[in-house]
Amino acid sequence: MEMRNPEKYERLVKAALEADFEGWDFSWLQDKLIEEAPPWDYSEIVRTTLPGVHALLDLGTGGGEFLAGLGPLPEDTHATEAYPPNQAIAQARLRLSGLAGAPRQRCALGPALGQCCGGVMHLGFELVGAQHAQSLQQRLAPALYPVALFGGGHVGHALARVLAPLPFALTWIDSRDGVFPDPAPEGVRCEHSEPVQLAVPRLAPGSRVLIMSFSHAEDLDVVAACLRRQREQGDLPFIGLIGSKTKWATFANRLQGRGFMPHDLAQVTCPIGVPGIHGKAPEVIAVAVAAQLLQTLYAAPALEKWQASVTAMHPHPG
Repeated sequence: MEMRNPEKYERLVKAALEADFEGWDFSWLQDKLIEEAPPWDYSEIVRTTLPGVHALLDLGTGGGEFLAGLGPLPEDTHATEAYPPNQAIAQARLRLSGLAGAPRQRCALGPALGQCCGGVMHLGFELVGAQHAQSLQQRLAPALYPVALFGGGHVGHALARVLAPLPFALTWIDSRDGVFPDPAPEGVRCEHSEPVQLAVPRLAPGSRVLIMSFSHAEDLDVVAACLRRQREQGDLPFIGLIGSKTKWATFANRLQGRGFMPHDLAQVTCPIGVPGIHGKAPEVIAVAVAAQLLQTLYAAPALEKWQASVTAMHPHPG
């Protein structure tokens, strides 16, 4: 067939090759493409032929829209899709149509997804319905580390606000009435305990403990209760006491007088907070202490233990 305007054709081809094109965005072709509808209807041909076939292969299914709308589909139905952003959409849509698929999909965070950060993300697929609502809510609930905060003073208030949105389940404890804000920060459980150290045996296993009550006498009793629990159960990964090195030297002498040994005392961190932050404002101290807790959280042994607990609580589907 003779081309009527080869020069115009070459210009269009050159412009198309130089165009910024990505994925399925064909907007560049607007007003540049003239096409006529074929004399046959692809959708009608497929729908007419489908009842008599036992297997179906859809090449380049896109997001699976057309294939999902054909149903019922043959038991032996397969689909392919090369464009990564469409693969997850097609997986989900076709599963809703009753097709099986891989339980997980590996997605490299590279140029194909418009990413340059590197790394890999795994998508999991599982068909759920209204009957799964309760179990799904439990599985999707965040896995949190328990933290016990003793003391409702200025630093305690600032620390509760800082810790509330972090991956911690915070129990805030004080022996005095009326010291907790109303309402408390979201997710924070407030507990009155008199004497305050009686709350220590009730702490959740694996609790990280922060001690900053209104009196040194209370602080000392809480530290002693934590060390006794460590002797019996050994399940408090962090015991932090607010104060100076001088305060800790005094406490160490008094605790030795109560029968605690140097290896017991070595389990207490005092002063608390990441090194290098010297401000005395409650909010500054709170940020330094929260950062220290996060460091203990993601230290290798703690991280491995936490990841094991997350896997147990939120198993992969499939």
